Amino acid sequence: MKRTVIGGFIMLGGLFTTLTKIVVASIYIPSMTSWSGSQLWYAIFGGKQYGNEVVQSLFLGFPFVVGLLLSVLGLAILVMEYFDKSFF
Repeated sequence: MKRTVIGGFIMLGGLFTTLTKIVVASIYIPSMTSWSGSQLWYAIFGGKQYGNEVVQSLFLGFPFVVGLLLSVLGLAILVMEYFDKSFF
C-alpha cells in the first residue's frame, strides 16, 4: 500500500510538472513572431540561434523531460504494485 501511494504521488507530480509547462507554452505562443516547426515544441524546447536572431522560446525542455520521466517512473511503480504476486 505504501509503494502505491508513493508511485501515485510521483506520477501526479510528474504530470503536474509536464502539464504546467504545456499550459505556460500555450499561453506564450501568441507573443512569438518567429519559429521553426511546431509552435508548441519550439516554445518549450527552443532552437538554434543564427547570427543576431533572437530566439523566442521559454527553454523549458529540461523540466519538461524531468516531468515526463517522473510520470513514467510513477506509472511503472503503480504497474509493478498492481501485478505484485503478494496479493494472491
